Amino acid sequence: MSGFGCQAMWGTLERVLVRPPLASDAGHVERYGWRGAPDHAAAAAEHEALCGILEEAGAEVIVSEHDPGNPDAIYVYDPVLVGDSGAVLLRPGKDVRQGEPDGVAATLATAGVPVASRMAVPATAEGGDTVWLDHDTLLVGHGYRTGAAGIAALRRAFPDVEVVSVDLPHWVGPSEVMHLMSLISPLDRDLAVVYPRLAPVRLLEQLADRDIEVVEVPDEEFESMGSNVLALGPRRALALEGNDVTRRRLEAAGVDVVTYAGDHISRLGDGGPTCLTRPVLRRASPQR
Repeated sequence: MSGFGCQAMWGTLERVLVRPPLASDAGHVERYGWRGAPDHAAAAAEHEALCGILEEAGAEVIVSEHDPGNPDAIYVYDPVLVGDSGAVLLRPGKDVRQGEPDGVAATLATAGVPVASRMAVPATAEGGDTVWLDHDTLLVGHGYRTGAAGIAALRRAFPDVEVVSVDLPHWVGPSEVMHLMSLISPLDRDLAVVYPRLAPVRLLEQLADRDIEVVEVPDEEFESMGSNVLALGPRRALALEGNDVTRRRLEAAGVDVVTYAGDHISRLGDGGPTCLTRPVLRRASPQR
């Protein structure tokens, strides 16, 4: 069996890439647009606990220490996708993050994951704008970080996949990122957590056409990343602690939810559990 392949969002997580906070990151948070400077010891402890949860769930945790001095580098979901053929290196729309794909690629190569393709100028795309609805359908948000050239490049990188583009809202503009995964996290083949008030109509139509049940995130838990939830397996989820209404709604839908503390690694940098992890291998679950 291959040690990579992740054209799904809900299969059992078997291998996952992370990048811990480094001491050299904290001095650069203003340049990267963070809400404040994390305490390094506290951030490291939060990240270690997060990795412990991933390991307890049965995943092999692959650790990278690429791009020191870049606090955004802990959000490893953005610079790369991992498909059936290997790593698809993206080109982040945030200029200061464009060195991350090469660093991630080096770590993945050591873990036995080859580079399948590499995005080039003028294309830009970030992983946070990509959502697999199933193995052969990739939703891509067209916004300030992922543009038309990037979407075209993704179609070339995944020639056997239907790449469906959906327009993202302006929200507060390019200074504060709005990713597609700010609005949706699939948790099973027929279940997703969604913030519908900002969700693109075409996204909601795709979910309805596939009979995917929606767990709605309330207004008061959108900016605290209630819709940013990582599937550890079908209806098994990792969420940022504090979004209690969303957690109760997920549990009512049959989801087993575990939470983590993320005051320093999530809230200050606006990156939830999906952002902090790059799934490398998921085992597909049988259809119910």
